[in-house]
Amino acid sequence: MLTVEGLTVTFGHHAAVDDVDLHVDDGHVLAVLGPSGSGKSSLLRAIAGLEPLHAGAVRWDGEDLANVPTHRRGFALMFQDGQLFDHLTVARNVGYALRLRGVGRAAARSQVDELLDLVGLGGYAARMPRTLSGGERQRVALARSLAAEPRLLLLDEPLSALDAELRVRLAADLRRILREAGTTALLVTHDQEEAFAIADRLAVMRDGAVVQEGSAEEVWARPIDAATALFLGYARVLTGRAAELVLAAAGRPAAPAIAVRRSALAARRPDASGAGGLTAVVRAVRATPDEVRLVVDVDGIGEADAVGAPGWLPVPGDPVALRVDPARLAVLPPGSNP
Repeated sequence: MLTVEGLTVTFGHHAAVDDVDLHVDDGHVLAVLGPSGSGKSSLLRAIAGLEPLHAGAVRWDGEDLANVPTHRRGFALMFQDGQLFDHLTVARNVGYALRLRGVGRAAARSQVDELLDLVGLGGYAARMPRTLSGGERQRVALARSLAAEPRLLLLDEPLSALDAELRVRLAADLRRILREAGTTALLVTHDQEEAFAIADRLAVMRDGAVVQEGSAEEVWARPIDAATALFLGYARVLTGRAAELVLAAAGRPAAPAIAVRRSALAARRPDASGAGGLTAVVRAVRATPDEVRLVVDVDGIGEADAVGAPGWLPVPGDPVALRVDPARLAVLPPGSNP
């Protein structure tokens, strides 16, 4: 088990990582989620032994790793660009760690084949990296990392260089692969969907500190404050009377502040069956391949985001009725202001 206690990393007088506590249980995946400059990559590098600690400790199964160099920690790192050896075949890339460990040639070939099957690249052993797509290169990099049988796999924005559709597919595959391999992993990313797709638990970082940690479901359903909610992908934070009106329309008790997902407000024609609770006027319309996104001026609330009914394209100025989905609201702690 990885334990991080009071970890602080400084650059000059600036604390890039400030008094962070974390733990990752064996066989689990923790995603450290934060915007650029939040300190998440510095945290990962410190855990790997690539950045000196100003304070705190990194422990594995209770052992302090302060005097253990990077190459002796039993950790493997996987970066966003994969960093494959372009002059070696896929099999030799994956088998590199096996050769370092002194695994025999026949056993290494068998393990390489198993790892390539695990990452969905069976039959690719003789290919050269330059002939692979970006997603295939990342799969090879993952297989190479797993070949080292690391105690901990550290993943630094592993999917950020891929296009959106491929990121979604590979994130689901990465979760499956890590679970099947029983690998303990720590992932750092700025992508909320990637973190939720891969990890068991989330730690949200901001300004060098962990502001919230919990299961993916807990963090998503109960953001600690307005800034965290907006970073996690909630569209807006409503307070005061606006929050009361939306909660009332959702059939939920009043609260001083709520975070609202775009899809929490579903717009229909005013006479549409089942719509009701709130009325509004459309201010802006943007059709996407998946939905019609609206900005509406809600009576008693003001501007809010909503989605339109399938097959219906309103125009600015149209009156609409709004149905509120209570499952797409999050009540924020008192004092959470946008």
